[in-house]
Amino acid sequence: MITRLLAVIVILGLLFGGLFGVKYWQSRQMAGQGGMQQPPATVAVAAVEQSHWQPYLEAVGSLVATREVSVSLEIAGQVREILFESGAGVSAGDLLLQLDDSVDKAELKGLLAERRLAQLEFARAEKLLTDKLASQSNYDQAQARLQSADARLDAKRALVAKKAIRAPFTGMLGIRQVNIGQYLEPGAQIVSLQQLDPVYVDYALPERYISMVALGQAIRIKVKAFPAEQFTGRISAIDPRVDRNTRSARIRATLANPGLQLRPGMFAEVQTLLPERDNVLTVPQTAITYNPYGDTVFVVQEKNSELVVENRQIQTGSVRDGRVEITAGLSAGERVVSAGQLKLRNGQQVVLDETDRLGNAAVAP
Repeated sequence: MITRLLAVIVILGLLFGGLFGVKYWQSRQMAGQGGMQQPPATVAVAAVEQSHWQPYLEAVGSLVATREVSVSLEIAGQVREILFESGAGVSAGDLLLQLDDSVDKAELKGLLAERRLAQLEFARAEKLLTDKLASQSNYDQAQARLQSADARLDAKRALVAKKAIRAPFTGMLGIRQVNIGQYLEPGAQIVSLQQLDPVYVDYALPERYISMVALGQAIRIKVKAFPAEQFTGRISAIDPRVDRNTRSARIRATLANPGLQLRPGMFAEVQTLLPERDNVLTVPQTAITYNPYGDTVFVVQEKNSELVVENRQIQTGSVRDGRVEITAGLSAGERVVSAGQLKLRNGQQVVLDETDRLGNAAVAP
């Protein structure tokens, strides 16, 4: 029993001794490597640029037709003729639809005959009154009959005109909702009509920006249908009321739309342009390391004919097209690390990525 216990103790001693020996050897190796100088890190750099800057307020909005109506009927009738195509453009006053008016036109002829008779009787009564051969009462009655005939004639003409449906303004039609021969009740929808040039964009801005916008201020928008294009316009209306739920003010801008590319209902990314600024310092967005205690960049400096990096804290502003405005901490012309900064430390030696250097030289003016 004692022999087995001694054997176990000896085996465990050898095992732990071997583990301690391996750990000691690894620590010696790491200590030896720590005394060696690390090779320079390869990084890409970008210059701090001084450029012209166009600040703007960002928002999202919807496009709205300047005029929009659903063409409908005032009176009942049967569709006799349809004179438009779905989606076609029309001018103000163009005839779109004709209801059956044959009975009304026949009645109109009768009313015209009644008016001619009333006019003749009035002319006769007027002559007789002048010759003092008729009383004033006869003259008044003839005049009243003529006026009544005129009123009935005007009413029938108005009824006939209402059976000819015309475009109230120039624009583009929607999809037809009626067919020939169909009997329509008053208020029946025929087709939608929208004026698309110019076009409105409606959007909202938080109340803190109200002092920065004014009538006539320039805006530009982008839409998903034409991602490579920008459309410009100007603010035409500002709602005087701030929404108590969202604490924002509604704004409407007007844009020219001669090519009819912009359509009502489209989603739009809106930029309200602010006064331009010169001498704005910017760096690539990839050069900035964002931390809870502040944003930093690695600035490349030359010391003793070698390139080293300095970790410097900065203050940032707006972001535009992949570049960030620098409000404090950098000067124009300084170089910052734009790629490869994840494993850098302050004061570390670096070398520039030759591929990146050649690319920058190729695009230099």
